Amino acid sequence: MSRKVTSYPVEGHNSLWYIYRTVSPWKGVRNFIFIQIARYCPILPLKNWIYRRVLGMKVGKHTAFGLMAMVDVFFPELITVGENSVIGYNTTILAHEYLIKEYRLGEVVIGENVMIGANTTILPGVTIGDGAVVAAGSVVHKDVAAGMFVGGNPLRELKGSRCSETAEEQ
Repeated sequence: MSRKVTSYPVEGHNSLWYIYRTVSPWKGVRNFIFIQIARYCPILPLKNWIYRRVLGMKVGKHTAFGLMAMVDVFFPELITVGENSVIGYNTTILAHEYLIKEYRLGEVVIGENVMIGANTTILPGVTIGDGAVVAAGSVVHKDVAAGMFVGGNPLRELKGSRCSETAEEQ
């Protein structure tokens, strides 16, 4: 499955030099400040309020972002996280990529009751289905189907784990 991103070619210098043609520098500074507050905030309702009301993200009820989680600074409004999901410590969720000859934008959709392990990176344009589990330290570079247990870099389905064995016993 390929990621759902829109590519914008650039000529000349690498695309990061053109960032303020795509997003206001003031938006970047404002978002950076509020993201840093949210990253260290131990009060989950306040953290989610910042994500929803200040950054324009869609965040479901009872979703929990762990300490140091980092959402996209320039395009947080492209991120959706469903109800009752957990985003692990120091996870990064990106909705943009600035490359040499192009930049890409893509929505990130994380379903309901999803568990994202610590230190995971989620790339633009992916969907993680309801009830999925992503192991710590993974790089999510493609869609994850509902209920799947995945991990690693490159991302792959994990089998024989305690999680899947427990689910089979029930």
